[in-house]
Amino acid sequence: MKTILNVIWLVLSGFWLFLGYVLAGLILCITIIGIPFGIAAFRIGVYALWPFGYTTVERRDAGAPSCVGNVLWLVLAGWWLALGHITTGIALCLTIIGIPLGIANFKLIPVSLLPLGRDIVRTDQPFARTSW
Repeated sequence: MKTILNVIWLVLSGFWLFLGYVLAGLILCITIIGIPFGIAAFRIGVYALWPFGYTTVERRDAGAPSCVGNVLWLVLAGWWLALGHITTGIALCLTIIGIPLGIANFKLIPVSLLPLGRDIVRTDQPFARTSW
């Protein structure tokens, strides 16, 4: 079931959201200070490309630098990436088939707003860290 949802997601919204995250990552990687934010954008972009079967968990070892980084992220890229998820989620919820995909879009809003201090993990291993 996850594969079917991921394929439908990829066609209807995943590819476009992935491109938005890649664009944000490229813009953020222009400066040396923005490289960690660009890497976070690429990581979330892969998650937005194929979200079913994965979830996000908060890292317990994330401290004050993650908090400061999240504030910068929110100002630089987070608000318009979240706006993309809201717009896409509302559009998908207009159809019966798109409702689960719209809900998945709404679940991506917190990680698009405040990505630092979170790990993307498989749903069958909620406490294991991923390699990407």
